[in-house]
Amino acid sequence: MFRKIAITAIMFTLSIIGLKAQLLYKISGKDLQKPSYIVGTFHVASSSFIDSIPGLRAAMDASEQVCGELDMKDITSPENVQKMMTAMMIDGDKTIKDLMTEEEMKRLNAYMTSLLTVDFNNPMIMQQMGKFTPSALSQQLSLVSIVKKMPGFNPQDLLDNAFQLYAAEKQKPVVGLETLDFQINTLYKGKSLERQKQLLMCLVDNPEYNDQMIDRMIKAYYSLDLLGLKALLDEKTNDQCDSTPKEKDDIFGNRNRDWLTKMPSMMSAHSTLFHVGAGHLPGDDGVLQLLKNAGYTVEAVK
Repeated sequence: MFRKIAITAIMFTLSIIGLKAQLLYKISGKDLQKPSYIVGTFHVASSSFIDSIPGLRAAMDASEQVCGELDMKDITSPENVQKMMTAMMIDGDKTIKDLMTEEEMKRLNAYMTSLLTVDFNNPMIMQQMGKFTPSALSQQLSLVSIVKKMPGFNPQDLLDNAFQLYAAEKQKPVVGLETLDFQINTLYKGKSLERQKQLLMCLVDNPEYNDQMIDRMIKAYYSLDLLGLKALLDEKTNDQCDSTPKEKDDIFGNRNRDWLTKMPSMMSAHSTLFHVGAGHLPGDDGVLQLLKNAGYTVEAVK
């Protein structure tokens, strides 16, 4: 799975509906007095990408509030920063070395050296990262792999943040579909340590495949090639590195269905711009189809 989980762990999700290359959709009909909008994002994209999505600026202006997967302010409070860091750590006195065989640790260190030029033989790295769970370590290494391919990457100038900053500047409400606790449970608590280690080694043992996957996904996303993105997201290797049905449902289907219990009341009260990882949009259990099933009209904004 980690030939793809590296992307899905920091939420790098993708979308396609029919044969059209679209990221922005208008939601209307049913009991809505004003339309709302939903845009699929790439969580490490720069805010400048807003102007590459047709109609997005107008949708931002027309919306009365902005809703993301999270209210980003929740992530930055000292209490929640500590909560996130605690969730990323192995319980008790164990470190990553206690979870790995000698051979696995050798392969992990070789991968880290190729990516970071340092590994767990460095006491500082051991102090900083040695308590990370395999899932947390996988996410951090995957993020480094992606960011290295994005010249000028600025963690303070990201697409998801830009929507909420814009709303704050315009004195529009900002809300979230999920709590940080929910995301922590989804990202860090849903798999056994053994399964987490298995997926970490999928990342470690397939660097060329993962590197090519990142290149292909970045290229497809920025060229709005959603057919290509969907194909990449669905690509399987038919081994332990593929996600199980439950793992996939935990990331997508279950969350999508939960969001559909909250979105109607939000849209009825205020015209809303939703921004979520684009992989949540397509498919039979994707947000767009669930909205249609609920009686809304969903149209691509061209």
